Amino acid sequence: MSKPVPRATVDAFYRAYAARDLKGAAAFLADDVEWTISGPVDVLLFCGTRRGKAAVLDMMERLVPLVFDIIKFEPSTVLIDGDRVATLNRLWAKHKSDGRIISYRVAHFLRFRDGKVAENLSLLDSFDAVEQVLGHPLTAHEPMAGDLVAV
Repeated sequence: MSKPVPRATVDAFYRAYAARDLKGAAAFLADDVEWTISGPVDVLLFCGTRRGKAAVLDMMERLVPLVFDIIKFEPSTVLIDGDRVATLNRLWAKHKSDGRIISYRVAHFLRFRDGKVAENLSLLDSFDAVEQVLGHPLTAHEPMAGDLVAV
């Protein structure tokens, strides 16, 4: 474990991140950062794992805007334990193709090293996000009579 991350560093990172200040956010990314966003890449093009500062910034600057324009990103809960940070956040965005406003929750699990984000795992409510991006509810597979198993 590296040195504990000060609350002021976490707050400064999230101010830049929420403001979509890529230059400001870049100052808080380790050169070898690993950034993972869980979710369906077919619908949310920015999901997946990016390695290295350049790849993460490219995702933020190029891939996210292909899907939507972020209106607001708001951390609602922040927990810091040494070099680890967990946040529960809400994102609001305008869908690129039709202008609909979407909003969903996303949790971040970060590891800081020497005051910079070395690792991020983002878990988003992808079911809710995908339904909003697609503009309709997802249908669950209904089992066929032959698919039933008696227990």
